[in-house]
Parts: sequence; structure tokens; C-alpha cells
Amino acid sequence: MAEKQKSGGGKAPQPPAKTGKAPATTSTRGTVAPKGQLAEKKAGPAPKVEVRLKNKYRDEVIPGLMKEFNYTNAMQVPKVEKVVVNLGLGEAIANAKALDAAVGDLTAIVGQRPVINRAKKSIAAFKLRTGMPIGVSVTLRGNKMYEFLDRLMNVSLPRVRDFTGVPTKAFDGHGNYTLGLKEQIIFPEIDYDRVDKVRGMEVTIVTSAKTDEQGQKLLRLLGMPFRK
Repeated sequence: MAEKQKSGGGKAPQPPAKTGKAPATTSTRGTVAPKGQLAEKKAGPAPKVEVRLKNKYRDEVIPGLMKEFNYTNAMQVPKVEKVVVNLGLGEAIANAKALDAAVGDLTAIVGQRPVINRAKKSIAAFKLRTGMPIGVSVTLRGNKMYEFLDRLMNVSLPRVRDFTGVPTKAFDGHGNYTLGLKEQIIFPEIDYDRVDKVRGMEVTIVTSAKTDEQGQKLLRLLGMPFRK
């Protein structure tokens, strides 16, 4: 039996020869993953973000204004160019922490860090010196502008107590509209339990309209709840 095992056993399997190259890595399905393939998939184009109010302007507001004012070209239709949100801070002269709180509130509301406005001259009666912070402001354009306006008109303003609409007499004669808000807590992004003080702010909507009539019609079609 020992002789049969020796004669019929054959040669023992030899280990694979060393080639100096690392073995190719395989995916979970058993196929070799080419170098850079996963990186190319991750670095693809970012998905387009649909902005509801922007689409409404394109699909509903432009045709409505063209019919209302007899525009012959869509490029003539007025549009919202930018939105400026300003929060005054007279209290920052005596309370330095008020500035940090205002910056935090405005950042949460608009999703963009505001800039600090400083005094350009000294006023002794108000104990104000040049360079002291007197407020914070932020300018919104593009998708952020439309998203903020959408939340302002459809979520925040209806939360104002006894709300009956915004006034129509706050235009500047050139189609731009300024809205005063008494409380920042109307925005759902603000946690009421963490508010140190109720502060008001101004929202200025800058449009390309040439008249107040055109500007009001533009904002009304976008959804601004004007008083009747």
C-alpha cells in the first residue's frame, strides 16, 4: 500500500511564482474594479435643485405680466433682482453679546452669514463712535433669494398675530418694496426658547420694474399677500 501511494500520488502542488505585482482587487461581484472608476462616479454632475417660486415665476408670472402690460418680449418682464435683509442693533453699543445673537438669528433665517454694519461717524448724543457695530445685513440672490421669499410669503407672514396682509404703500417709486417685520420669531427656523430678545428687521425686495404698479403686480403674482 505504501508503494502504491508513492507511485500514484503525483507531485505536490507548487505555490504560484512571485511576479512582484500586487494581486488585483476585485469587487464583491468578482469583477476587477478599474482604477479611478469609483472616483469618476462620485465626481459626476450635481443634481439640479428645483426651486418652487423660481419655477412659478417662469411658468405663471412671466405670461401673466406679458398679458397685463402688453410686453412683446419675455426679457421686458420685470423680475426680482435681489433681497436685502437688515437688522438694526442700537443695543449693541451697550451689549456686545447682542451682536452675536443677531448674527446667529439672521444666519438661521436666511441660510447665509450676514455682514456687520458699522457706524461711519461719531454721534456723542447716542454714545456712538466711528467703527462701532450698529447692525447686520445680508443680500440674497439666485435660488437662495427665491427660497427665502417663498418661506416669507407662505410660512412666516401667516404666523403674524392678527395678520391681514402687508401694506401696498411701501414702494419707493421705482418698483422696489420694503417690508418691516416686528419680530424675528415668526420664522420657524428660530427657536423661541433660545431667543434673548425680540428684534425687528427690514426686508427690501429690489426688482427691475420701472413703476410701482409693475412691481406690485410682480410681487402679487409671486404670492405676496397684499392687503385688499
